[in-house]
Amino acid sequence: MADPSSYRPKPGQIPDSPGVYKFRDEHRRVIYVGKAKSLRQRLANYFQDLANLHPRTRTMVTTAASVEWTVVATEVEALQLEYSWIKEFDPRFNVKYRDDKSYPYLAVTLNEEFPRVQVMRGAKKKGVRYFGPYGHAWAIRETVDLMLRVFPVRTCSAGVFKNAARTGRPCLLGYIGKCSAPCVGRVTPEEHRELADDFCDFMAGRTGTYIRRLEKDMMAAAEEMEYERAARLRDDVEALKRAMEKSAVVLADATDADLIAVAEDELEAAVQIFHVRGGRVRGQRGWVTDKVEAVDTSGLVEHALQQLYGEETGDSVPKEVLVPALPEDPEAVSQWLAGRRGSQVSLRIPQRGDKKDLMVTVQRNAQQALGLHKTKRASDLTTRSRALEEIAEALGLDTAPLRIECFDISHLQGDDVVASMVVFEDGLARKSEYRRFQIKGFEGQDDVRSMHEVIGRRFRRYLQEKERTGEWEESPAPSGAVPAPETAAGDGDPFDNEPREDDGRPKRFAYPPQLVVVDGGQPQVAAAKRALDELGIDDIAVCGLAKRLEEVWLPDDDDPVVLPRSSEGLYLLQRVRDEAHRFAITYQRAKRAKRIRSSPLDAVSGLGETRKQALIKHFGSVKKLKQATIDEICEVPGIGRRTAESVAVALASTTPAAPAVNTATGEIIEEDDGGSTS
Repeated sequence: MADPSSYRPKPGQIPDSPGVYKFRDEHRRVIYVGKAKSLRQRLANYFQDLANLHPRTRTMVTTAASVEWTVVATEVEALQLEYSWIKEFDPRFNVKYRDDKSYPYLAVTLNEEFPRVQVMRGAKKKGVRYFGPYGHAWAIRETVDLMLRVFPVRTCSAGVFKNAARTGRPCLLGYIGKCSAPCVGRVTPEEHRELADDFCDFMAGRTGTYIRRLEKDMMAAAEEMEYERAARLRDDVEALKRAMEKSAVVLADATDADLIAVAEDELEAAVQIFHVRGGRVRGQRGWVTDKVEAVDTSGLVEHALQQLYGEETGDSVPKEVLVPALPEDPEAVSQWLAGRRGSQVSLRIPQRGDKKDLMVTVQRNAQQALGLHKTKRASDLTTRSRALEEIAEALGLDTAPLRIECFDISHLQGDDVVASMVVFEDGLARKSEYRRFQIKGFEGQDDVRSMHEVIGRRFRRYLQEKERTGEWEESPAPSGAVPAPETAAGDGDPFDNEPREDDGRPKRFAYPPQLVVVDGGQPQVAAAKRALDELGIDDIAVCGLAKRLEEVWLPDDDDPVVLPRSSEGLYLLQRVRDEAHRFAITYQRAKRAKRIRSSPLDAVSGLGETRKQALIKHFGSVKKLKQATIDEICEVPGIGRRTAESVAVALASTTPAAPAVNTATGEIIEEDDGGSTS
């Protein structure tokens, strides 16, 4: 590990001008490339106290052995040079987007004498016009098949074309009218190129011109009583319309834009791009990358723009690029994009209307892509085994933790405090074992105390199950004895409905984990460990995962365990923690919604939601319903006398709310309750 001060440039040596810098390791390999408006100010940030640096930045500067820079005239030149160097040197500490698959494009080979329409993958070639990318190759072929009626461009390979020219007989498409057969001279090279240009114009979004032209020709043919030609033109119009339906209309007809969305967590990021041309989504693609450098959403967007447009020119760069966050220097990036396109490019965040709505859709796709990536990664048996082994090694466990339980606390400003327990076995979620808890021991917000209570309750139940099944011979449980549930019935806690006798089914808390993970740092870990110690349990490991820097905390350790960023073990712990957080917050929101919707009428047995609403609608409020007589309640359709009596009793037993007081005058404010009360 190198000391950054050993290669720090001398004061005043670094120029105060735009430029690009490279960090190299001891073997002279470039490990990081960056750009700056002011090289002096930017590089000074790397040579400060290591404790103040982001962990990823700290790792980079201690791996490096030297730094060098190149001065440029403008920020735009710096952006271009940074992209070129990242592509050339492939630095290990730079974020690099790579396609998770090779997307197919619809390509037109305008660099050939007789342009060909085909599906192409891989690197783009000079002189070829590309449309897409598409999610599936069959989607391209369906579109091309519809359009060849109107634009009969060559689709055959070079070998087939040469053979047809040699024999003087076109292929099948030439006979059925889906190819103009330039191989046998039915059209000249100029006429065939014009067809290819029209095909490209239609795919680029200029659809209305061709459809209107065909409809005009169709009407003219019908007026001249050339009905067969009119019918053929009608079919051509329908074919083009069906081809247009393959891509949904999302924006105004003239809109050419790319929409970029980013979904990220501490370790990875997913990018989704929708290509909109002529108001229609003409292509979609996505990437997933490891966050190997300290980068925020703005930085991820800038890297994505470099990846997307670094090799593009002309119309391949759209007029408008919509992003979730602007790069650090949006003016320089806009100028760079304009230079690639050859005209002005708008780079902005959509604020309202259809474009913002579409951005929400792109963002949803990015979230799903990140989740799918994590699911695929977690489903691999070898990967899961390696993750469990890494956790065991990092935490000093004797064996891999085949059962992991994770606990999280959730509340809203101290109200509706709940906790969750999720279970992962062999690295996979076992949702049937998930449990949820209400915090009963105290009121208010105290995550540490809540964690202590939940861990104690969970493992007290484990010990009770162990005693009841006779595993503790020294203190057998009385015959038929069952521990009382710890929560009140009907509160939604799964402790309610516990089996009351040995029926051969696995009991809910009978199996201990090898590892307990808590969402939090040292305080939460200490609370969990204290709860286990109080119960005399010393064979279950405990750790905490702090969200800020993804640090793993162990009991009684002053320093965290820092797993490598690429560690499968850290990835598994993160998944477990995130799942516990999701499960906890879902339960907390459900309880809050239930509390808000609660009413004194909920206590009336057999009174469903429909009749509750009928009562409120008839009387106008619970307050007025409470003042009504039983005979008046019976007047509501569907309410019998017995139900009316139950309603009256339930409302009479409720405690009246304290009256509202005007603090300025001391006057009691009479309020007419227009809804349910809690």
